[in-house]
Amino acid sequence: MDPTFWHQKWESNQIGFHKTEANPMLVRHLQRLPLEKHTRLFLPLCGKTLDIAWLLSKGYKVAGAELSELAIEQLFEQLGVTPTRSRQGKHIHYSHNDIDIFAGDLFDLTADMVGNIDAIYDRAALVALPEEMRFSYTPHLINLTNNATQLLISFEYDQSLVDGPPFSVSPTEVTHHYEQSYHIELIERVDVPGGLKGKYDLTESVWLLTDPAAA
Repeated sequence: MDPTFWHQKWESNQIGFHKTEANPMLVRHLQRLPLEKHTRLFLPLCGKTLDIAWLLSKGYKVAGAELSELAIEQLFEQLGVTPTRSRQGKHIHYSHNDIDIFAGDLFDLTADMVGNIDAIYDRAALVALPEEMRFSYTPHLINLTNNATQLLISFEYDQSLVDGPPFSVSPTEVTHHYEQSYHIELIERVDVPGGLKGKYDLTESVWLLTDPAAA
């Protein structure tokens, strides 16, 4: 997907994917991740999600990747803090206390740049990418985070009726992407009230991806 697509979305404020509160799925299921306070979560394609403020309020550290600097600037405005900015490779690193956001192409981000990650919360990355990019994204994410435990949210709908993003990702595809690296558990699956864009049936699923040796 052309990065220009996302830059235009943010610049024109066409961000229907942005929620005005912390995701209820995160609030309900974060405790399923084997985390201690002050451990560090990675949020790929994080935008300016309020999930970050919620995680920080619970005592966690957050690292994120986002293409749009406009989104990142709005995120820190919401948090009420002024980040430091520095160049790291092709990215601009925004940092303040327990939060690090990397502005740039996720696929150019390296494990050395991101640092230690204890868990992944993927609310908006897998479903934001078209199919051909998802097959590049998932191994990159695994390598980037050293196979960190993951809380993943996916959507399913009839994509012949409307195209994404968010894109429809089936349970079969989730399994295909992650079965070699994780024990996969479906922990919630619900029909979304109002569906997609108020027109199309939409199902939301939450997955817990953990170390297969611990299963």
